Amino acid sequence: MTRTLSLIVAVGLMASLPSTAAAQQGAAQTSPGAGPVVVFETEKGTFEFETYPNEAPKTVAHIIALVNKRFYNGLRFHRVVPNFVIQAGDPMTRDMSKQSEWGHYGSGTPVGAAELSPLRKHVRGAVAMAHAGDAAKADAQFYVCLAAQPRLDGHYVVFGKVISGMDVVGKIQVTDRIIRATVREAK
Repeated sequence: MTRTLSLIVAVGLMASLPSTAAAQQGAAQTSPGAGPVVVFETEKGTFEFETYPNEAPKTVAHIIALVNKRFYNGLRFHRVVPNFVIQAGDPMTRDMSKQSEWGHYGSGTPVGAAELSPLRKHVRGAVAMAHAGDAAKADAQFYVCLAAQPRLDGHYVVFGKVISGMDVVGKIQVTDRIIRATVREAK
């Protein structure tokens, strides 16, 4: 009887604990109203970010199209500033001999709209479009905030937020490669 009771208690305790897979899935839940999730598999691990098509429809569509064309596969992170951002999206980063030119190129097709929204802030994990002075000319380069950056609010389009793998984002270094980028629907 005692052994049976112990087994029932043990099974009950195990059932109440989340499995590792369930815990990981819980970490990847999206916010209400979020759009597709972009998954970046890197040399340091995988991170995922939700997108905000309600606030930045053209930007999200542009990024999703680039991911679906496999544009980001094989690119390297070309900018890492501790406590600020990591940045990727320059196709020149596929060529290590041209590292001095990294950070100046994109897909060749800008988004064409500066979808700045007061709803989306540069919080830790925010994903936003990099540009050289005109948010409408942002193209393929994006960055992830390593810490809150309120001074960037209203100047750069925040189109997503990391929902899992922020620890991976924190490990990224210059020249780390994006192995694969994919899109999945929000949960």
